[in-house]
Amino acid sequence: MSSTSGRGTRRPDLQGARGRAVASAGRDVESAALRDAAQRWIDDDIDPRSKAELRRLVDIDAFDELADRMSGMPRFGTAGLRAPVRAGANGMNRAVVVRTTAGVASWLAERGFGGGIVVVGRDGRHGSEDFATDAAAVLAAAGFDVRLLPEPLPTPVVAHATRALRAVAGIQITASHNPPQDNGYKLYLRGGIQLVTPTDTEIEAAIAAAPAAKSVPREEKWTIHESALDDYLARVATLPRGTARGLRVAATALHGVGARPLLDALHRAGFDDVHLVASQAKPDPDFPTVRFPNPEEPGATDALLELAAEVDADLAIALDPDADRCALGVCEDGTWRTLRGDETGVLLAQHVLATLDRAATPDPLVATTIVSATMLRSIAADFGVRYAETLTGFKWLVRAGDGAGTGLVYAYEEALGHCVDPDHVRDKDGISAAVLACDLAATAKAAGRGLPELLDELSTRYGVHQTGQVSVRVTDLSVIPRTMQRLRAQPPTRLGGTTVDTRDLLPDTDGLLITGPGGLRVVIRPSGTEPKLKCYLQVVEPVGGLSLAAAKQRAADRLAELTESVSELVREG
Repeated sequence: MSSTSGRGTRRPDLQGARGRAVASAGRDVESAALRDAAQRWIDDDIDPRSKAELRRLVDIDAFDELADRMSGMPRFGTAGLRAPVRAGANGMNRAVVVRTTAGVASWLAERGFGGGIVVVGRDGRHGSEDFATDAAAVLAAAGFDVRLLPEPLPTPVVAHATRALRAVAGIQITASHNPPQDNGYKLYLRGGIQLVTPTDTEIEAAIAAAPAAKSVPREEKWTIHESALDDYLARVATLPRGTARGLRVAATALHGVGARPLLDALHRAGFDDVHLVASQAKPDPDFPTVRFPNPEEPGATDALLELAAEVDADLAIALDPDADRCALGVCEDGTWRTLRGDETGVLLAQHVLATLDRAATPDPLVATTIVSATMLRSIAADFGVRYAETLTGFKWLVRAGDGAGTGLVYAYEEALGHCVDPDHVRDKDGISAAVLACDLAATAKAAGRGLPELLDELSTRYGVHQTGQVSVRVTDLSVIPRTMQRLRAQPPTRLGGTTVDTRDLLPDTDGLLITGPGGLRVVIRPSGTEPKLKCYLQVVEPVGGLSLAAAKQRAADRLAELTESVSELVREG
């Protein structure tokens, strides 16, 4: 007989057992549904490698991994679709590209653009060649006049060709500066302009309605657009305003596709003394010498700056892997450093406006974004030109002003994006920006000055605009919306030792704008291209009766205090 009393006797936890049983049963149901969804995807896939990859996950019942991969197809962010190269709905793979392109083709046809020209290009990332070929094949079968670029080429070449050919769309397979495991799908519409809301949601709906990948017709019928790069370079060669060409340049493409096009562009423009970082000159999708292939990331330009010092360069240039972004390096007080995007932005803006043909462009417009520094506003006022601030991304910048970007002569964003020739490339373009930067630097050198001196002149006139960033990179994406929700519920009242006001930027964009005295400004928003929460900081310190050095130090001290406050703010909770 069993005992019913006494120490050590434990009553059965019937409620807990039932709860665990229910949870286990629920998990089994979810797992079965997930396996079923994955199996349907496998059956509909067109790539044997992807089928095998997903099948292995089903066989080992990798629930969490399958749940992530089958959580839905990638959606359009700041600059198109981006995702890891992997099997399943939530990845970049041939099935996703085929269905995406089928949706794009359907949307174009429904709006009367069927049979029109579509340009398709690619960078040098993993999977790019297959993805570009699949996109071209789907469009060809749908009756479009497909112009496929002959090799991996910079994104601005596709943007230029789309506009030059009056194409109804352009597609570039690229993940720009994302980590090596990613790839992406960038879509241009007529005029070489990126899509915005509500077009993005309309196309996403068309993609969702597309048939299974194996059921989408494909046809290998396209024209190789052999002259795309030459046409682009011929235009870029006309951009310099001055005649000086005495400039030594150090440059890197960060293992991307920009090295040869950059060399050709500079040569055609008359800049022949160019030295490349040899270890980063050839396309390599693994980006072996950099942690992240983004000139903004700490350490990414170290090899470039070392080369610049070694060859006694006048200017250093770093392109990101698809060559749509450009970072400049300068030697200041004997030390090489990379300019912030805002510094390059105002230098190029001043150069564009000072050399602008006002007879040809009587009502010019310059634009930047809400996360960039505000000095451009003052420069525009001095030149008597229109100025606009937009949401983040060139899809908004090139539509600045009246929604069509009428009169736009220059636009930039602090993330190293510069549009210096909007009549021909309606997007950021690292190569054309590099050519114009060489023109500016050579002109300044001929006058016995350098870019740091030009920056000092701007700071003396408009105030020291000190900017910085606080970025929170996450592995758990749910951290970002939770943080934004907390900040909306409890906005800060003081930052950097001063009282501030907070404005919610919804519904226009998921962001918060914090402002205070002394040009204090903070914008907090989720990144549209990376798993990051990004905070953009600015303080402005007038020179006035101070020396420039004293004003710079005061601005640096204020920014340091603000950076500490914002870091604590986004880390809370």
